[in-house]
Amino acid sequence: MKGWQAHRESVDRLRASYRAIPDGARVRLAKRTSNLFRPRVADGAPGLDVSGLDGVIAVDVDARTADVQGMCTYEDLVDAVLPFGLIPYVVPQLRTITLGGAVTGLGIESTSFRNGLPHESVLEMDVLTGSGDLVTATPEGEHADLFDAFPNSYGSLGYATRLRISLEAVPPYVALRHVGLDVGKATAAIEEICVGGAWDGVRVDGLDATAFTPDEVRLTLATFTDEPGPTSDYTGQDVYYRSVERLDHDRLTMHDYLWRWDTDWFWCSAAFGAQNRWVRRVWPRRWRRSDVYHRLVTLDTRLGLSRLLDRVKGVPGREKVIQDVEVPLERMPEFLAWFDAEVGMRPVWVCPLRTRRTWPTYPLTPGETYVNLGFWGTVEVPADAPPGFVNRRIEEHVHSLGGHKSLYSEAFYDEATFAGLYGVDVLDTVRRRYDPEARLSTLYDKAVGNS
Repeated sequence: MKGWQAHRESVDRLRASYRAIPDGARVRLAKRTSNLFRPRVADGAPGLDVSGLDGVIAVDVDARTADVQGMCTYEDLVDAVLPFGLIPYVVPQLRTITLGGAVTGLGIESTSFRNGLPHESVLEMDVLTGSGDLVTATPEGEHADLFDAFPNSYGSLGYATRLRISLEAVPPYVALRHVGLDVGKATAAIEEICVGGAWDGVRVDGLDATAFTPDEVRLTLATFTDEPGPTSDYTGQDVYYRSVERLDHDRLTMHDYLWRWDTDWFWCSAAFGAQNRWVRRVWPRRWRRSDVYHRLVTLDTRLGLSRLLDRVKGVPGREKVIQDVEVPLERMPEFLAWFDAEVGMRPVWVCPLRTRRTWPTYPLTPGETYVNLGFWGTVEVPADAPPGFVNRRIEEHVHSLGGHKSLYSEAFYDEATFAGLYGVDVLDTVRRRYDPEARLSTLYDKAVGNS
C-alpha cells in the first residue's frame, strides 16, 4: 500500500510539474507506456510527473472500498484487494490498463452486463484540471458536472490522481460453461441472461462470447464459486481462447479468470509466434503478457519489419484494424454478417453491457443491452487505399446501426458527426469552467487529431 502521506507527496510533485510547464503550452502526461492504439503527435514540451501515482493508497475491507491512484494498474489493484476476497466491479481484460485510464477512456469486461462500466463504481475522484486546480468530484455536489463528463474524456478535462471505488466480494474459483449457438440464438441467450442473470437454471456472474465463424458464437458463462476442485492453467503451454472452442466446461481460479485474456493478448500473440508450441516452450512465462506484445508492436512500427515482409510477399498494402465498438444487441447479427463480408477478420470478441445511468460523453440508454465487439489485427488493402480505408467504413456502419466506437484507437470522424456522438457540447461547457485557458487538448483533437 502506498499510504496517504506518500500519496500527498506524489500529488505535490505532480502539481510542481504542472507549474513548470511554460504558460500557453499544452498540458499532457509524461507517461512512457500506453494502451492506446493511435499515433500521437509529440510537441517536445515537458509533461506532468505522474511517476508516484501508480499504487493503491488504502483498502477498507469492511466498507468494501479502495482509494487508488490514477496510474495504478489493474494488475496491482487486484493484487492488493483479491487477498481480502474483493475485486473491482469491472476488471478490464489487460493487466496494465490503469484505473484512471479505464475511467476516463472506458473499460469493459464480462461483469459489465450486470455492473456496467468501470466509472459506474467510482464514488469520488480527485482530478487535476487544466487550470491546475485539484478538485474532488462526486456524483452530487459542486463538481458533479466534472464527475458526469469525465468518462470517455481521455484527459481532455484533466487527470484523476485518486479514485475511491466500490469493490465486489468474490469467492476463490470460477466455473465456466462454453455454449455454442448460432448468431440468432446467441443473441436471444445474451438477452435472457442479461435480464434474468441465469442460464439453464444456473446463475451467471460473468458473460462474454467469441465469434469464431459466421455460423457459431461460443458463449462463455462464468459462475463464481467457493467449491474447490482442479483448475486449468493458461499461463503455460495451453492457450485460453482455444479452450473456448474445445471445451464445454472449465474451471479457473479467480485470479486466472481475471487475466485469462492477457496471457495471449486474446489471440493476438499468434502474430509473434507465441502460440507455436516450439516457440512457446522457450518463450519465458513472464513475457507472455499483453504489455510485452504491445512493446513488440511499437518496435515493429518503428523498424518496419512487417512492411518489409509484406513487400517480399507482394502484399500491396496493409491497414491495422484495432477497434472496439458498441452496438445494440439486436443489431449484433447484422453487424457480424456485414463484418464477415466486408472485413473478414475472425475471431471477434463479444461482451454484453448495460449501463446504470446516462453518461453524456458516451450516451448509451440505461437498461438497454449493448454488445461490445472487439477485433484486432490487420487486413490487406489496395496499394492506393487512402488512410483509414477500412476503419472509416467500420465507423460509418457502426454509426448506421445506432452504435459507438471506443476512442483508444484511430478515429476518422468529421467534427460535426463526432460532436453528435460524444457529447461535445457537454464537454465544451465543462472545459470552460475547469480549463478556461484551453491548456488541455480537446477530445476531438486527441481522438482524431492525435494531439
